[in-house]
Amino acid sequence: MAASLLRLSPMNFQTLLPISPSSPNLRRDPLRPLRFPLRSHSPVFNPCKHRIGNKDSLRLKIRASSSSNKLRASSSSDGVLTETSSSFSEFITSERIKVVAMLALALALCNADRVVMSVAIVPLSKTHGWTQSFAGIVQSSFLWGYLISPVIGGALVDYYGGKLVMTGGVALWSMATFLTPWAANSSLYALLAMRALLGIAEGVALPSMNNMVLRWFPKTERAAAVGLAMAGFQLGSAIGLILSPIIMSRAGVFGPFVIFGLFGFLWVLIWISVASSSPQRHTQISKFELEYITKGQTLTGQQKKSKGIVIPPFRKLLSKWPTWALISANSMHSWGYFVILSWMPVYFNTIYGVNLREAAWFSALPWIMMAILGYIAGIISDTMIKNGVSVTSTRKLMQSIGFVGPGLALMGLNAAKNPIAGSAWVTTALGLLSFSHSGFLVNLQEIAPQYAGVLHGMSNTGGTFAAILGTVGAGFFAEKMGSFRGFLMFTSFLYFVSALFWNVFATGERVDFDASN
Repeated sequence: MAASLLRLSPMNFQTLLPISPSSPNLRRDPLRPLRFPLRSHSPVFNPCKHRIGNKDSLRLKIRASSSSNKLRASSSSDGVLTETSSSFSEFITSERIKVVAMLALALALCNADRVVMSVAIVPLSKTHGWTQSFAGIVQSSFLWGYLISPVIGGALVDYYGGKLVMTGGVALWSMATFLTPWAANSSLYALLAMRALLGIAEGVALPSMNNMVLRWFPKTERAAAVGLAMAGFQLGSAIGLILSPIIMSRAGVFGPFVIFGLFGFLWVLIWISVASSSPQRHTQISKFELEYITKGQTLTGQQKKSKGIVIPPFRKLLSKWPTWALISANSMHSWGYFVILSWMPVYFNTIYGVNLREAAWFSALPWIMMAILGYIAGIISDTMIKNGVSVTSTRKLMQSIGFVGPGLALMGLNAAKNPIAGSAWVTTALGLLSFSHSGFLVNLQEIAPQYAGVLHGMSNTGGTFAAILGTVGAGFFAEKMGSFRGFLMFTSFLYFVSALFWNVFATGERVDFDASN
């Protein structure tokens, strides 16, 4: 589907003849202007009978498609026809696809750096004699730092923009990852502090991603853009789980930390040179793409001129039920996500007796499925909205699939008798959990775009509390009860309750948080 702008001076305009999109004057290149030939003898339009008024142009809208030979057009200032809706060829060569690709790489590094400890914890526990409960504490040390930064980072993102905050975050967490071997060889406290620093830095990743998507993508492409970015996030888990045992076998237990840390520094250098905080500041973006992105957008946050950082209205934000729906959804998402992320290698090792490398493979497959289904969910979500389904109904459906599906799948995992069946159920659980990316994760941009960063930070803080409880609780439960199975049933129950809460209180409409009442 292509659309264009046609602006014609009434002094020169006589008539407009019907033209097929196959006309040689109609080039389908979205970056080149399209011109209509004008003739004066057609009875279709008579400027003497059709008053245009004081304006110097006539706006015509025509829809074009290969099947119906129609063209949709809008005005441009120079009297030529230029496309204003995106085609697939335009999308894959656009500047915004480069932005979301870099975001996906950053999130892949984010999760790879995070998940390395999930693999390294097995040999480290044997070396230092750690119990499962203490291993859970070591695993959760990342979340101690992650608890601190999201709200502050979200506020900084709203003011400074996603590019700058993401740059600092990736540089800091890459340094923490690179220095982890030194910290582990120094003392346990140094190791815990370095993991906490990793959490502090990674706490800004998702708010920065959401901010960049909000600024770089129109509303009808945001769910798919988030799906692409989060696909990198999930593939980072798979990459970390698959490559870490291989690297450890050749370079030692700390090899992956060094390699992934160096890749993070490389990403920062590329990001600084190719990205900008908004399309308006990009020096190489085409006029077509800039108009397509910004059409209908309102200025928010950093795009507005401000004399200083304004403290977000936390009290007003917390006074609305949609905010609590977001916090609840993020909390449940993080509980299930981090329990699976942190304990699945150990689960397959202890329940099914597979070795570390096999456990990593069984644990990695679900994240690949999560990356694929997350992007598919984004396309489905955007298509539903384009076809007239309300944003609220779309978000509720996506989130319901994202919670009810994993709840049922974990019940299946609880009954699995072999690692292949177990891996299938975990794959199903995480694959369906990715539908949440088109639920609460996109909803942050919709109910309060001016506070999207701080809302993400607030909901992430709730999610981090839940993740700490889930990660540590799973370790203590397994140690006391001798199995993870009961904990999986409890997690399934929480999924169902959270789905109900979301459907009662969530909305896809903008909420007026700045009202006096």
